[in-house]
Amino acid sequence: MYLNLNSDDCKDNTPILIVLSHLRWDFVFQRPQHILTRATQNYDVFYIEEPIFEGQSFSFREFERAPGVRIIQPILPPGTSAADSIFHQGDVAESIAARANGRQVVLWYYTPTALTFGHRVDADLIIFDKMDELASFAFAPPELRAQEVSLMDIADVVFTGGASLHAAAAGRHSNIHCFPSSIDTAHFGKARAKRDPDPGDQSHLRHPRLGYFGVIDERIDLRLIAEVAALRPDWQLVMVGPTAKIDPAGLPQAANIHWLGSKDYQQLPAYLAHWDIGWMPFALNDATRFISPTKTPEFLAAGLPLLSTPIHDVVEPYGRLGLVEIISNAQALVEAGDRMLAAERVPARFAARLAAIDSQLATGSWDATWSAMHALIQIPAQVAAPVKTREAALV
Repeated sequence: MYLNLNSDDCKDNTPILIVLSHLRWDFVFQRPQHILTRATQNYDVFYIEEPIFEGQSFSFREFERAPGVRIIQPILPPGTSAADSIFHQGDVAESIAARANGRQVVLWYYTPTALTFGHRVDADLIIFDKMDELASFAFAPPELRAQEVSLMDIADVVFTGGASLHAAAAGRHSNIHCFPSSIDTAHFGKARAKRDPDPGDQSHLRHPRLGYFGVIDERIDLRLIAEVAALRPDWQLVMVGPTAKIDPAGLPQAANIHWLGSKDYQQLPAYLAHWDIGWMPFALNDATRFISPTKTPEFLAAGLPLLSTPIHDVVEPYGRLGLVEIISNAQALVEAGDRMLAAERVPARFAARLAAIDSQLATGSWDATWSAMHALIQIPAQVAAPVKTREAALV
C-alpha cells in the first residue's frame, strides 16, 4: 500500500519511519544522518542499529542522539545464537512499529540483511536506500546478494547513492531513483573563513599539509599513502577518521604520516581549514567500484584543492569539470600537488577555482535531496498499487 501524505496532518497523525541499518549512528556522520535528521520534519524517526552483545537479558536501549531521531540498540547476551538474535531484533522492530497506534508506518532499509527480521513489520511503505554495494565489501555475508534480490522484490521505492550504483541497479526495479552525495555547504564552508584555531593534535605540523577524512578501511590505498610520504617527506599527510575491518597495526608509518583517529562531525571544518590540499586515496577494487564519496563535495565546499584516484563517481562529474584532479599513482599525485600549491598562490586562479566550485555545489544540497525523496513517497491514494505480500519474497 502506498502512503497518502498530501494532507496537512496534525502531529498526532505524523507517520513513523523505522530505519534498519548496519551502521552505528555515532560511527561517522554521513548519508543516513544527513537524510534522517531532515526526515524528522515529516516523520517520527526510529533508527534501529545492529545488536550489542552485553549483559544477561534480551532488551533494547533507546535514546535521542539528534533532535527527533530515536536510536534503538537491541541488547543480547553474549553467545546468543544467530536464530535468537534475528528473533529478538524482530521483536524490537515490532514493538517500535506498535507505537504507531494507527498511524502510517514507513520501513526504510539500509541493509538487505535486516530483511531476516524486518519482514515482521506491517509497513505501509517499504524503501530501500542502496547507498553502497554492500555485497562487495570485506567480510560481507555470502547470502547478502540473494537478500538484496528479495528486498528489491518487495520495496515500493528504491533510492541509489550514486550514478554508478544507479546504472548497475536501474533495470532491477520499476521505481528507482538516483540521489548522489549532497552537501551541507554552510557547515563545510566554515573552513574557508579559517576562524577556528588549528586543532591541537595537528597544530604542530608543518605545511604543506595533505589531508583526508573518513573511514579508513579496505577502500583506502595504504600503499599509495606510503609512496606519497616517501616521495614528499616535507609534506605532512594528515589522516582523520576511524579504522574499520583492517588492523591498525598495518597502517603505513612514517615521520610525515599522522593518523589522528575519529573526529566529531562538528570538528571537521576546523581541521580542513588548516590543510593545504585535500585528497582521497581510494584503492581501485570491488569495494570502491560503485562508491559515490560524500566527502567529495565536502572537500570542495571547504575550499580545498582536491586530488583523487579515478573513482567513477568522482571522475564524473567533478574530474570532467576540472574541480578534482584525478591521479592514478603516487608520482602523478605529487606532481599534481606541486602544481596546486603553486596555483593557490595566484589570487586570480584561486578565486576562479572557488567560483567554479560554488557554481557546481549550488545545484545540490541535503535539504533538496530530502525534499525530492519525500516527494517521491507522497503518492496519491487514487493511484495506489495493490497491497504486496511481503512474505512471498522470503520463500
